[in-house]
Amino acid sequence: MVAYLFPGQGSQKIGMGAELFDDFKELTDTADEILGYSIRALCLEGPDERLNNTRFTQPALYVVNALSYLRLLAEGKARPDYVAGHSLGEYNALLAAESFDFATGLRMVKKRGELMGQAYGGGMAAVGGLEEKEVHDVLREHGFDSISVANLNSPSQIVVSGPREDVERAKDAFQAANVRMYTVLQVSGAFHSPYMESARREFAAFADGFAIKAPTIPVIANVTARPYRADRVADTLITQISSTVRWSETIRYLMGKGEEEFLQVGPGHVLTSLTRSIRRNAEPLIVTEEQEEQEERESRQWVAATAVPARTPAPAPAGSTA
Repeated sequence: MVAYLFPGQGSQKIGMGAELFDDFKELTDTADEILGYSIRALCLEGPDERLNNTRFTQPALYVVNALSYLRLLAEGKARPDYVAGHSLGEYNALLAAESFDFATGLRMVKKRGELMGQAYGGGMAAVGGLEEKEVHDVLREHGFDSISVANLNSPSQIVVSGPREDVERAKDAFQAANVRMYTVLQVSGAFHSPYMESARREFAAFADGFAIKAPTIPVIANVTARPYRADRVADTLITQISSTVRWSETIRYLMGKGEEEFLQVGPGHVLTSLTRSIRRNAEPLIVTEEQEEQEERESRQWVAATAVPARTPAPAPAGSTA
């Protein structure tokens, strides 16, 4: 059994996709048309400042991840048993599971990158050497109510998110707790935190114009670390913008399902390294049928509390699956 993992922001680098664009010229041309610029030039020439700008990073990674997946299939690699993606990479996981087509996914990612790129005044920091409870304890004990956990990447690698000034001030508190590392990240927004709520609502209004289908293979959601439910794919994906990425639990869930091979599909090796760390330092998460039923009931309550009120769907943009 094999799970394909798609990386998110932070895995971009100049030169990515160089071996893919010529082989998938039609999709490359489609990307250029949707984005209004050359995806090849962005990925191969940069400059770094542009490629590392959120509004450009996210479409670039989505395209390269997608073409990397298609290359695997063209080479005879079988479709995976499960898929998952870290933050932006979750769009590629849903693409692989046929919840939408390439163009639809890129249109959503383009909007997502624009909205997240407009976020200012926020910050994020990577915390190494503390477990989730310990991170929460430090934040609570020092009164940093404005900071929340954004990414649970591995048992001992966690990212926190909040107002930049508070994230920077929290460094002393974490160092006093003997953290191995506290690195403020070069981002402009408090991603995957309640401070992204306005972006979530605006993105929800935009995504309402697209048809997002139930996955044809299980996709493990960042928000729940469980498979997407067929009746709430859009709500789960939209909520991801302002919710914690539960990556460590995602891998543990797949370990509990008997996954033997985890393959990163896309540039870099970040998810490969995280998966290795999780498998070395955490136990498989065994979820019984009864537990999944209970989680399903709780999930329905969560959706009812967080879902954007229903609207009359707007006409779908050309090329979407609506």
